Amino acid sequence: MQDLAVVNYGPEKFSVELREMPRATIRDDEVLLEVQAVGVCGSDLHMWTGQQSWSMKYPVVLGHEFCGVICEVGGRVAGWKEGDRVISETAAVVDANSPYTRQGRYNLDPNRLGFGALIDGAMRRYVPVPARILHRMPAGMTFEQAALTEPCCVAYNAVAGNVRIFPGDRIVVLGPGPIGILCGAIARLCGADVAIVGLEQDRARLDVSRQYGCEPIVGDANNWARAVDGLGADGVVDATGVSAALSTALDLVRPAGWISKVGWGPQPTNFSLDRLVQKNVTLQGSFSHNWPIWERVIRLIASESLDVRPITGGVWPLSEWREAFETMHSGKIVKAILKPL
Repeated sequence: MQDLAVVNYGPEKFSVELREMPRATIRDDEVLLEVQAVGVCGSDLHMWTGQQSWSMKYPVVLGHEFCGVICEVGGRVAGWKEGDRVISETAAVVDANSPYTRQGRYNLDPNRLGFGALIDGAMRRYVPVPARILHRMPAGMTFEQAALTEPCCVAYNAVAGNVRIFPGDRIVVLGPGPIGILCGAIARLCGADVAIVGLEQDRARLDVSRQYGCEPIVGDANNWARAVDGLGADGVVDATGVSAALSTALDLVRPAGWISKVGWGPQPTNFSLDRLVQKNVTLQGSFSHNWPIWERVIRLIASESLDVRPITGGVWPLSEWREAFETMHSGKIVKAILKPL
């Protein structure tokens, strides 16, 4: 039996196409998921344009933000059955004996392999998923909401897991992409005042950030960051894909503040980090997520405390993946969702 999949087949720009492939089979510790919705990530766009800065295998099926219905259960899987509505994490392969896995921090396991880059992902109808990374969808949660759990988890870890926000803090988020806007939304839930900074071409997405109570800024955020006492923002989130944004963050942050860097940037920095030392600033990297973060975020989305509808710019059938990618890449929308059925 054949399946249709969005496949990245090489490192060259735009080396992505819809291909037929054999329907996936499962191991004893996996379930076969019939995908109901899969989010398009900024990283999918970077792989499409050949601008990613992480390891890849080719060919690979794209897609790591997904949910669906279990249609087959492996022989050693307990607690799950056909027909269960589930959301999957992204850590397709981890080393069970890694010290980080044993601590529950498998997102930091050096042997981790993620869906959609090093393991075939979910931009197809059927995908095998290890039972260890499944989460139940609460009643009333839609597949379109569930498909956006993963980027919400990335944002949660960047502003509520790896740094601490106090009510009344002033936080600047650099980059109005999906992760940046969601970082702003979660920082607002923590009680912060938030500004989200972008460029002129980002105005449509910056307008979306208003729906989360954030202040959109085009260009220079220095006045907003220093408005209270002239010293800068309590924290800065770098959610851009540009390495030079870290220099901007160092300008905006106040002494003894923090910078949470969640955006990847393949370019060399080419600037001094002396300001980091002089200001006594904490620079915190933030990567991926783990089980307790997923459970918290699922509750937030299901209760609509974290409403993902403002960032949902449209839903496309899998056959129209290119239009979805192009619309999101243009900046007209924040997130695109694909429906394989």
